[in-house]
Amino acid sequence: MNCFEERPLTSSGLRSTLLGFGAMELRGASHRVPRLLDAGVAELLLNTVLDEGIRFIDTSIDYGESERLIGRHIGHRRSEYLLASKVGCPLDHQPNGPTNGPLVHDYSPANIRAGIEQSLSRLRTDYLDLAQVHIGPSVEVLQRYDVLGTLERARKEGKVRAIGISSTLPDLPDHIDLDVFETFQVPYSALDRSLENCLPLINATGAGVIVRGGTARAAQAKRTVDSRDVTPADLALDDLLDGDNLQGFLLRFVMSRTEVSTVIVGTASPEHVRENAKAAARGVLPEDVYAEARRRLDIAGFRSSDPRNQTF
Repeated sequence: MNCFEERPLTSSGLRSTLLGFGAMELRGASHRVPRLLDAGVAELLLNTVLDEGIRFIDTSIDYGESERLIGRHIGHRRSEYLLASKVGCPLDHQPNGPTNGPLVHDYSPANIRAGIEQSLSRLRTDYLDLAQVHIGPSVEVLQRYDVLGTLERARKEGKVRAIGISSTLPDLPDHIDLDVFETFQVPYSALDRSLENCLPLINATGAGVIVRGGTARAAQAKRTVDSRDVTPADLALDDLLDGDNLQGFLLRFVMSRTEVSTVIVGTASPEHVRENAKAAARGVLPEDVYAEARRRLDIAGFRSSDPRNQTF
């Protein structure tokens, strides 16, 4: 088992391993974007996650078979991990839904309550460590449907321990300004630093940062700088890797942000879990390596920006 750094996830005392697991790849063959798994892979994968020392698992009703598989294969190991799911999702993951973009979500109290009960049943647990509002609705929607009130009532009943939101632009700054969420799940990576300047703003509210997409764009990401396309291959990072592969290096880059509580990395491969764990166990990048990587990323166009000045 690897020994990972643990960081505060919520100001109320929840702590997470710096490496987490995103369970979307367990969505199954019936999902609107199918993901076929060979027999026995899910059980091996989930137990490998825990055996490698990863103690944070993120899932959702929207992820098809994911919740059921987690409950079936590691429900008996529930005390070993923090479990996060989402609310506001359609109760049926809608295999015939659109293959591009999110499903239509329902943030009404009735749907949120029904979703929590469904998730608890599928996950074979009595409580969620973290219930996250999915697809980051606007503040107006949050207030219209009393989303926070509904989740607070679920917390008082012991069904939810903490309340967070999965957010991005254009609504992320408004979500931060509410100063009510205990965690924010946001897209961030070395190759997509558009929200980098939001990370300290999130921490200033006392909330933890859950990063998604920390390595997922390593193969396809590109930026256009001075009328030319720039890809990760143009970064010339080889001399900085020090034994890591590119994915491991990018993972450690994200972990080097002190604002980050955990980086959830999704895969359907037990071997990839072990590779990610090996990289994460090396810890954050040395300060000089991190600074040089930032310098090269800036030059290549993979730079941070002011999210409040971006239009979508």
